[in-house]
Amino acid sequence: MKRRQLILEDGTIFIGEAFGANNDSIGEVVFHTGMTGYQEIITDPSFAGQIVTLTYPLIGNYGVNHEDFETFQPAIKGLIVKEAADYPSNFRSQMTIDTYCKAKNIPGLQGIDTRKLTRKIRQFGTLRGMLCGIDVNQDEILDRLKREKAANDLVSTVSTKQNFPSPGRGYRVVLVDFGMKHGILRELTHRNCHVIVVPHNTTSKEILALHPDGVMLSNGPGDPKDVPYAVKMVEELLGQVPLFGICLGHQLLALANGADTEKLKFGHRGANHPVKDVRTGKVILTSQNHGYAVSLDSVKNTNLEITHIAINDGTVEGLKHKKYPAFSVQYHPESAPGPEDANDLFDQFIEMIQKWEEAGHETYRY
Repeated sequence: MKRRQLILEDGTIFIGEAFGANNDSIGEVVFHTGMTGYQEIITDPSFAGQIVTLTYPLIGNYGVNHEDFETFQPAIKGLIVKEAADYPSNFRSQMTIDTYCKAKNIPGLQGIDTRKLTRKIRQFGTLRGMLCGIDVNQDEILDRLKREKAANDLVSTVSTKQNFPSPGRGYRVVLVDFGMKHGILRELTHRNCHVIVVPHNTTSKEILALHPDGVMLSNGPGDPKDVPYAVKMVEELLGQVPLFGICLGHQLLALANGADTEKLKFGHRGANHPVKDVRTGKVILTSQNHGYAVSLDSVKNTNLEITHIAINDGTVEGLKHKKYPAFSVQYHPESAPGPEDANDLFDQFIEMIQKWEEAGHETYRY
């Protein structure tokens, strides 16, 4: 098989076998600890600009199908695995992971020590790296990695370019697409919501003109401070309509209320992260994918209260506004992949809209 290597910005080199597309790629190297769900991971828009390392040793063993995509056009820069299965076995399988990565222009690397790479990231934090052939000048690659800055417009690359509806006969929900997973749309339509998906740079005035009963702020890639226009939009919507934020949407709600965000050393990316509801003491397992978090101390002098914390490191996992109907979580209640322990948060969103209606506010359900 053709050889390929990963060159990290600190000079570390991993040489293995190539699969997927035959092109070079630069990105932030991160790891995901999920044992299954590789198809949903590859197609999660929140991985835009990143080279994803999967820690489970065998990837692709149940193939790829046409039903489990979280977006139609994946945005990851590359995929690193210990072993990519050549002969998947599952009644839903329609292609191999190699075939899919070739079709979507995703370069892959297998046969390296993914445990060693993961331990390095955990010790030193996320590193930029390049997937390339072995016949390259390594000094030139290292110089390029040091010179090139990470993109700060990732949200614009994965968001829809125009409004589109997902019709239903329930409450009218505007879903702001910062890099929306299809699972979020699925959960809203499952609850019979009439969903209107809008681009990341839609203004509060434009959103209110759609007469929403509620607004959902989706997940998305990158630093929340790279989208200040979205912070302004959320700030202007507070008190005007019920809000529910997920992942990046959670961070935007925090920034809109005067809290701060910070980059984590190596992020939370996995399907079994324990989260505690500080109000009830209940602990649930959650699916997570984020490199930034809300700063704990910054919440103290705001109109937000912390509702959930991460068991592993104590970071902020949930917020609720003290006055207005607005709440958010750092994890993914729609899972895909991962446990569905938090799926009832979508029901809580619908209940919040119902209470808004009962309080005398006009709603526009079909």
